[in-house]
Amino acid sequence: MKAKLAVVAGLALALSGGMAANFAHGAGAPASSSAPAAAIFAGGCFWSMEAAFEKLPGVISAESGYTGGQTANPSYEEVSSGRTGHAEAVRVRFDPAKVSYPQLVDYFWHHIDPTVKDQQFCDHGPQYRTGIYFGDEAQRKEAEASRDALLKSGRFAQIRTEIVAAGPFYPAEEYHQDFVKKNPLRYEAYRIGCGRDARLAQVWGTK
Repeated sequence: MKAKLAVVAGLALALSGGMAANFAHGAGAPASSSAPAAAIFAGGCFWSMEAAFEKLPGVISAESGYTGGQTANPSYEEVSSGRTGHAEAVRVRFDPAKVSYPQLVDYFWHHIDPTVKDQQFCDHGPQYRTGIYFGDEAQRKEAEASRDALLKSGRFAQIRTEIVAAGPFYPAEEYHQDFVKKNPLRYEAYRIGCGRDARLAQVWGTK
């Protein structure tokens, strides 16, 4: 936590000068516009993943939080220590009539580096691992099929993103929610300093 905030504070200064909730709530909902569904992804910094998913048509909301650990109702400081087993994650609520789960998974891949373990860009530790946390058998099959297609394509020799059943999802503190909207300058400083876009361009061949 201190390292991340130090990067943010330092670069922001330079730029300015120039439920505890379980995933099952909403998961596995019928594919209709009147019944939103849910999906959980971990892609490193949850600020970045929340902002990315909220741009995707069909997504109703994206919420920053913690999943995959052993401690109930963990704090950001506890998760940042790497000792709770949680990953920074986002819970995405979406309208299946407008965007499908496989489309969400494909979108997710293009916003992470799936080739590394327990890190994303400048952030290191198990809390920054990547993961797809499926809510039912259909999501498991679709996530695994997407991963297998990527491997078959030859783009990656290996993919280190875990695909496991979803457990409890704990929303992060309020100051983390919509961080990009609340703190655009600080977030821009963090994203530039972390090299996220530069690495994504290398991994996916995009600008």
